[in-house]
Amino acid sequence: MGNVWDKDGEKLLVIPMRSSGRLVGCQLIDSDGNKKFLNGQVTKGASFLMDAKGLPIFCEGYATALSIREVMKAIKIRYSIYVCFSAGNMKDIAKSIKSGFVVADNDPSGTGERVARKADKPYWISPTIGQDFNDYWSQEGTFRASQSLKKFLLTNAYA
Repeated sequence: MGNVWDKDGEKLLVIPMRSSGRLVGCQLIDSDGNKKFLNGQVTKGASFLMDAKGLPIFCEGYATALSIREVMKAIKIRYSIYVCFSAGNMKDIAKSIKSGFVVADNDPSGTGERVARKADKPYWISPTIGQDFNDYWSQEGTFRASQSLKKFLLTNAYA
């Protein structure tokens, strides 16, 4: 799912970034997963929103958002997934929206969890250091990942 730009034979996934409804830039992801932004674009406060019909969920990356979407569909809960592109941006976007929860990366540095706490929202984090939700979903599969997220949702009175 996504827009593809064939730039001189290299295929790049293009993720539009919006702020206050306006297109402010895009993230480009190559076939190896390397990410970059266009020069001079605005990234602070920008996000990519998936669906916008349910519970707000905030995460850093596009691949993580796709995995969350797969799991939320499996447990039949409506969602609005905000791809925030960085931990600091995720905190700011999460704080700007009244409800929801964060799906944090379990970075070896602790950045993901530290930022999730500062967002003042409940957060799910992989039990394995170095994993984000996409890694967890890839390792555990849709069923187990959905059960973990569903347990989190029930514990935090979301489901």
